[in-house]
Amino acid sequence: METNLVATVEQRIVEEHLVDAGDVVVVAVSGGPDSVALLHVLFSLADRYSWKLVVAHLNHQFRGAESDAEAAYVGELAALMGLPCEIGVIDVPAYIQQTSLNGQAAAREKRYEFLLQVAADYQAQRIAFAHHADDQAETILMRLLRGTGPSGLVGMPERRSEKKVELIRPFLRIYKTDIVNYCAQHEITYYKDSSNELRKYFRNQVRLDIMPMLKQYNEQLPESLNRLTEMMRAEDDYLTEAAQHAFHQIITCEQAVCRFERSDFTKLHVALQRRLIKLILNCLCLGSDRLDFTKIEFIRAFVLHEQVSNQIFQADEQLYIVREYEAIQFQIIAPSSRPYMYEVEYGSSELSLPEAETQMCCSWIKMGKEISASSSTATEVFLDLDQLSLPLAVRSRRLGDRFEPYGLNGSKKVKDMFIDAKMPLSRRDVIPMLVDASGRILWIAGFRRSKHALVGSDTEHVLHMKLC
Repeated sequence: METNLVATVEQRIVEEHLVDAGDVVVVAVSGGPDSVALLHVLFSLADRYSWKLVVAHLNHQFRGAESDAEAAYVGELAALMGLPCEIGVIDVPAYIQQTSLNGQAAAREKRYEFLLQVAADYQAQRIAFAHHADDQAETILMRLLRGTGPSGLVGMPERRSEKKVELIRPFLRIYKTDIVNYCAQHEITYYKDSSNELRKYFRNQVRLDIMPMLKQYNEQLPESLNRLTEMMRAEDDYLTEAAQHAFHQIITCEQAVCRFERSDFTKLHVALQRRLIKLILNCLCLGSDRLDFTKIEFIRAFVLHEQVSNQIFQADEQLYIVREYEAIQFQIIAPSSRPYMYEVEYGSSELSLPEAETQMCCSWIKMGKEISASSSTATEVFLDLDQLSLPLAVRSRRLGDRFEPYGLNGSKKVKDMFIDAKMPLSRRDVIPMLVDASGRILWIAGFRRSKHALVGSDTEHVLHMKLC
């Protein structure tokens, strides 16, 4: 049995490149059967692959004398093997009081912090954990009971990187009975953690009560759950790759904003739509786990709804989704509608408009034959200076603004003109409008000019303004 276990683990390590020849490996050893067996197996293979093993144990001080005895045992075991050993002592109960974390979360955080520091001190490439196949099955069942998506059914990874160190689980396909048998045949001493019997922990409830009850209906339940994990891992990898491809094809991200066209999103399969939303959250550094399934579905419905033209949806305290006709924008900054107004000083040559992220160039010139009423365009305007009430100003739109367009009779509400032109909401509140002292809107920059102060044959002085 012992040879089979060692051979099985060795084969997996080689096939998956969990550890390379000559690596320094920190082995997390709690003193229980799983971690002690892992240390024994890796030690039996170390000479063959020139591995340098470092034993690491963290005393969480949860169980008083029991925790101290385990730490002492791990130190003795490492000494017998001639391996360097690092024993950390952290008052996790005190840390729980400081942070209000639950016990298991606090212990896990401090344990990983300690192990990563040991890895850094020894310049280790790997940290080996003793999680096994039964742990994996319990993890999947816990996630099913709490509610999870396809990615949650992938379970614990056999390997993952953190802070340039590879975290590996060589026992992830080995079941507990095989590990205990290995220890018995090798007469390996180990400690039993009494906290593993406390039903106040959800994992213990699953292992002690729920799993045995469900095994009445399927004796091979752990194996079935692990097969599910294998299948979901492959499918999750495929969907992850497809979602990444879609992201790079249709999403544009700049600083705190991600944009895409609604039509591109609607063409995607619903599975990719959900994953794309999560990728956008990651891109915005919000974390894909901040929104539950219900909120993600609400966001999808908001994007897919055909009747919506312009709308802003606040998904949570940080995330805003702005829809401007067919353009969808995810952002972590609240849409700004701060009004602005700048006076155009007579004779000035340039006016900066930071709110609109643009500048205006001004020219105060004498009339020339080449200038006419039709010379003005959306991006520049020629005005008869003598028909203007000075001073002039450039400002954002205001409630009730009306505009008298050149070439049309009468006036129209600026708001209605923007809607008719399907101007995005984000532009409506920042687009610059040139007005004179009487309040007349002379030009909506980048849009159109008014019928006021037209350049004619009797014009002597001209103001030329353009976006620059």
